[in-house]
Amino acid sequence: MTASKDLLVITASNGENLKLARRFVHIAKTIGVKPDLLDLTELDFPLYNPRTHLAQGIPAGIKSLSQDLLSYERWVICAPEYNGSIPPVLTSVIAWLSVQGDDFRYLFNGRPIAIASFSGGGGLELLLSLRIQLTHLGAEVVGRQLMSSSSKPAKDESIHDLLSRLMQRKRLNV
Repeated sequence: MTASKDLLVITASNGENLKLARRFVHIAKTIGVKPDLLDLTELDFPLYNPRTHLAQGIPAGIKSLSQDLLSYERWVICAPEYNGSIPPVLTSVIAWLSVQGDDFRYLFNGRPIAIASFSGGGGLELLLSLRIQLTHLGAEVVGRQLMSSSSKPAKDESIHDLLSRLMQRKRLNV
């Protein structure tokens, strides 16, 4: 089995949340963490649809994405709020990942995850919805979260604190 990588920062936007994700990557490096960045908007997966799943099976890249995600001990997810909830690109990827094996919780169960948002509407509904979904999947979501907007930009100290909390956690063996 391959050694676990420190941290994956996932973004579900190619706008402000990508900028926020890059800040997480930069600050993680300053505290000695080796982060990688995954931009979900660069992936070319179809929208999850049970009819597509039944007719065409799992898209080609989902299994390799799953293996990549599995190799990281911890994740940070940076996502915007879409209509008071989780953005479609993130929901769809989570859905594809959850149906590609025998255990829909496999990738998430016991995994430490921090959540953050830059949103025009504040992001609270996204963070609540995402926390509920990730917890349902068995993730160990860090208690503190980061909510930012144009009128309330994220502070480096807040990103640093959230990363420090996340990095103290290990994946649970469940």
